[in-house]
Amino acid sequence: MSDSAPYCDVLLAELKAEARRGALARRAAVDPAGKGKALAAVVLRDCPPPPGAVVAAFWPMGPEIDVRPLLEALHARGQKLCLPVTPRRGQPLRFRRWQPGDPLAAGPMGTRQPASGEDVTPDWLFVPLLAFDRAGRRLGYGGGYYDRTLAALPHATAIGVAYAAQEMHDPPGVPAGPTDVRLRRVATEQGVVDCAGTS
Repeated sequence: MSDSAPYCDVLLAELKAEARRGALARRAAVDPAGKGKALAAVVLRDCPPPPGAVVAAFWPMGPEIDVRPLLEALHARGQKLCLPVTPRRGQPLRFRRWQPGDPLAAGPMGTRQPASGEDVTPDWLFVPLLAFDRAGRRLGYGGGYYDRTLAALPHATAIGVAYAAQEMHDPPGVPAGPTDVRLRRVATEQGVVDCAGTS
């Protein structure tokens, strides 16, 4: 390993921490009214999961864009749904079958997860984020759960979901390292962003 690797890791962590502060401020300034329903309409129009796919989403925390209208709409179409179960730090997420009305339990770090149900492997994932850019780089909360999960599901389709205001336009964009998985698309209340530069 190069002597500069620890320094680079520290620098990347500092850049991400700074980017998170800015992303949290931008998200906090968004008026959420109606945006969850607009997101659902965009997804159903422009990038709907195929029939029969097992679709993973997440239960929104605090000021995250509200994906519950999307979950309701997908359930009404007969889509099989699941939500993540957060494991110990360092592990990928697990997913448990869920449908609207099923009970949720408190998970780590303020998450909500299915109280019971069978574990399943999703074919299609809607992924939360704090910030994204046109190269498909995604800034999460720092636990690395989705990076590990997406790396373990290379054949699954992953689409980020966020407010349009969460896009980082200024170069160099979202700071990212070699283990940060890039997204091919991000759906917002305004439309779907096709990301270039994804591997």
